[in-house]
Amino acid sequence: MYALLTAALMTITAAQADTSYLYRTHFIRAAPGEILELIDVLQDRMGFYDAAGETAPFMMRHAQGDHWDLQIMYPMGSFVDYYGPERVARRQHAAEASGTSEEEFRRQVRGLTSWQEELYVLGPPLEVMTETMNSGGYFHTEIMIALPGKQDELFHEREMENVYQRLTGRPERMIFTRVSGAPWDNSTLGIFRDLQHFAAPSGMTAQETEAAAREAGFESANRVGVYMRSLILRHQDTHGSIVRRN
Repeated sequence: MYALLTAALMTITAAQADTSYLYRTHFIRAAPGEILELIDVLQDRMGFYDAAGETAPFMMRHAQGDHWDLQIMYPMGSFVDYYGPERVARRQHAAEASGTSEEEFRRQVRGLTSWQEELYVLGPPLEVMTETMNSGGYFHTEIMIALPGKQDELFHEREMENVYQRLTGRPERMIFTRVSGAPWDNSTLGIFRDLQHFAAPSGMTAQETEAAAREAGFESANRVGVYMRSLILRHQDTHGSIVRRN
């Protein structure tokens, strides 16, 4: 199967292939009954990012799937850039001007949270992320732990699925790979107009779907998910709505 990758991946664009931008992904389960208050606290913080010259985080709210309530992705660029003296100073100045320090903000979030997990990942450039996130109001995220030694092959399988998605008229997924933090080696994020778009069939015939799968590098259409699962120890997914800033 791995030998089938080369031809399929020739069609991947440079923007999709560039996964060198650093993001901090924060999964949060709100304390019982506190989800709306937690969202309010996070929304109130949005002005701080503007004042600090930072891109505001992307926030998504769970509808079905995993146990967490919110997935928040903070653009960083790189560790060196994010923790550089000038950028740190801008954030400190913005926090002082807002009257809420970073420590106080974290304390507020902790007080409304029953569980949280952080993951640093490399993904697409910020402009690709922003454009994709603005293209719809519904998301589907998948997070996976690869079997030992299968991390690279899993990444390429995700690329193959994007080729398959494109050939079947479905939105491609942004791909992220683990740098540090929680154990998830690979995650993907697909953006849709709404729930109906997410659930809509491709409208293709079985023969067309089969041809698309083979062109993408899979043995057949019914082997797409089978191949992915042959590479992973664990898989979880969630879909829901994108939370827009007030």
